[in-house]
Amino acid sequence: MVHILGVNLRDAHVARFALTSFYGIGHHTAHRLCARLQIHDKCKMKDLTPYQVTALASFLSSPSTSVTPTRYPLATPDFVPPPPNKTTQELQSDFLALKAAQDEKKLKRAKFARVVPKSAPDTLKDLKIESELRRMVRENIGHQRMIGSYVGRRHAMHLPVRGQNTQSNAKTAKKLNQLDRR
Repeated sequence: MVHILGVNLRDAHVARFALTSFYGIGHHTAHRLCARLQIHDKCKMKDLTPYQVTALASFLSSPSTSVTPTRYPLATPDFVPPPPNKTTQELQSDFLALKAAQDEKKLKRAKFARVVPKSAPDTLKDLKIESELRRMVRENIGHQRMIGSYVGRRHAMHLPVRGQNTQSNAKTAKKLNQLDRR
């Protein structure tokens, strides 16, 4: 059993689905995390290397300070793989020359278009999980109550917030919407 940030993840679980045990991580976010940390979709928790477990724990503990991975370009439709007899140094030098030429073209186009090329935003940087997310939700509910909005009043009265029927099935909402009356 792998223990990360106070959550036990069973060895038999697939890593992608085991990550959903964390409060605030759903299937989509777990898939993105696995892709970022280079964990295979069908890899089980017991098959993770110590490096992957450490990388996962360090990323989940502070995602905002983690290093953004480098983005490698995808192959174009007219891509032809290099012959197998080329050495690694030759492949790297060819790749760097091609990348430099592409970057130069982008900069020329950007000069004429007066647009600076932007990189895609990293959506995992502002990931909040477990106690941090619970605290944020609690603060948001407290804020709604403080400003006296309809949602805040419904929370204060322990009633459903999103327009559900209250005549027959408000028992669950009365259990869940309990907040201290201070």
